[in-house]
Amino acid sequence: MPTIIFIEPNGTEHSVTAEVGTRLMLAAVDNMVPAITGDCGGSCACGTCHGYVDEAWLNLFPLPMADELSMLDGVVDRQANSRLTCQLAIREDMDGMIIRLPVT
Repeated sequence: MPTIIFIEPNGTEHSVTAEVGTRLMLAAVDNMVPAITGDCGGSCACGTCHGYVDEAWLNLFPLPMADELSMLDGVVDRQANSRLTCQLAIREDMDGMIIRLPVT
């Protein structure tokens, strides 16, 4: 199972091990990672799972669809590597991936 590293704005790291196919948001919520609440349950309808995919890993995901782009328009401090973690499934080759968390 891959380990994903979520990093808070203050530098605190949370290493989360999750099964392949699990959405990043669910892995974070199940492991009580701060700043990712997933209020809509992963239906791409709220933006509360916003995170920054480390540039080294960004190309492993498909480009965001229109609904995700629409939700990202409403997040605070959107960046080029901003994604909704509810839309990103974990793959075996993502072991060690870094997701930085926004200031909430």
